[in-house]
Amino acid sequence: MSENVTAGREFDYHGPALDNVFDTYKQLREQCPVGKSEKHGGFWYVTKSEDIFAAEQDPDTFAVAPSMLMPAFGTDMPLIPIDIDPPDHTDYRKVLLPLFTPKAIAKLGDGMRRTSRELAQEVAGQEVVDASHLFARPMPTIIFSRLAGFPEKDWPKFDRWVDDIIYERTDNPERAWNAGREVIEYFDDLLTSRADEEPADDLIGVLQQAEIQGRKLTHDELLSYCYLLFLAGLDTTAWAIRSSLWYLAQNPEAQRVLRENPDEIPTAAEEFLRTLSPVQGMARTCKKDTELSGQKIKAGDRLVLVFGAGNRDPEVYDDPDEIQIDRQNNRHLAFGGGIHRCLGSNLGRQELVVALEEFLEVVPEFSLADPSEPWHGVGPLTLRIGK
Repeated sequence: MSENVTAGREFDYHGPALDNVFDTYKQLREQCPVGKSEKHGGFWYVTKSEDIFAAEQDPDTFAVAPSMLMPAFGTDMPLIPIDIDPPDHTDYRKVLLPLFTPKAIAKLGDGMRRTSRELAQEVAGQEVVDASHLFARPMPTIIFSRLAGFPEKDWPKFDRWVDDIIYERTDNPERAWNAGREVIEYFDDLLTSRADEEPADDLIGVLQQAEIQGRKLTHDELLSYCYLLFLAGLDTTAWAIRSSLWYLAQNPEAQRVLRENPDEIPTAAEEFLRTLSPVQGMARTCKKDTELSGQKIKAGDRLVLVFGAGNRDPEVYDDPDEIQIDRQNNRHLAFGGGIHRCLGSNLGRQELVVALEEFLEVVPEFSLADPSEPWHGVGPLTLRIGK
C-alpha cells in the first residue's frame, strides 16, 4: 500500500493526529486532495481551499444534518443553529443576532481589557507558569459568561466539562456523554430558575424572548442553543489565544515586533487564526450524487471540509506553512464560510486581539519551558518568563 493511500485512509483531525497534521495536509493536497478516511465511521476529506469554499456555498448539496460535528459533542440532539439546514437555519440564526451586534460586543470592551490585564499580571509575577491555565482559558470563559449571563460561581466547573466533551470524545466517548448530560442538566436547571423572572439583557434573556415563525422557542430548543454556545464560546477562543502564545514563545523576534508595534497585532492575529486555527474541520452530509476534484461522492456520504488544510493551500497563499505576522489580504477559513460562518467571529477576533495586546504589554519576554507541549488544544502551556 502506497504511503499516500495509507495517510488518506488513516487521516484524522483530532487528538495526537494534530501533532504533525500540517505535514499530512501537504501530502494529501498534493497526492489526493479529496479522499476517503476510515476514521469515525468513514468520511471523505476535502483539503483544497477552492473545493471547501465551493461546498460552503452549496448547502443544497452539502447539508449539515445530522451534525457538522464528528464525532458528536456528547449529545444526540442537533445543536442549533449549526446543525440546522435551510430554510429553518435562517430563522434559528437570527435569534442570536442581538448577542453579537457591534453594540453588544462593545459593552464587553472595557471589562475584556481589564480582565485580560489582571490575568496577565498574574502570569508576569511568576518565573515558570502555565499560561493556558492562568490566562488563555479563563479570559474567554469570563468574557463569554458575562455576555451569556452564566453565574460567576460556576466558572470553575466549565473547564472540566469542555475538556471531557471536546477532547475526550474520540478516545473516551462515555466520559464525553456523561459530561454532556451534566451540562444539559445544568442548563435545564438554569432555564427553569429563570423562567418566571423578567428577561435579562443576556443570552438566556434573548432566548427567552425569541420567536421562531411566530412561536416561542421550546424548552428543548433553548437547551440546544445553550449547549452549543457554551462549548463554542469557551473552547475556540481559548485555543486561539494559547496557540498564538505558543508560537510567540518560540519566536522572540515576532514578540519584539508586536511589542514595539501593537497596532500590528490585529494583522498577526489573523495569521495565527489561519495557520493555527481552533476549528480544523467540520462535517457535512452529501444530499445528492456529486463530484469534487475528480472524486465521485454519493448521496448520503459523510465528508469533512478540512479548514486547516485549506488555510495552508499553496494555490491561495505564498509560503503557506510559514507564519508571517504581517501577511496581508488574509482570507482564511478559520471561521468557516457561507451561511454557517461563525456568528461569533467578531467577538472571537476581539478577544484574541485584546488578549495578545495586554499579554505582550504586561508580561516580559517569554519562552517555552516545555517544548513537548503541542501547538493545539487548550492543555498546559508552560512558559518561562524573562530572559
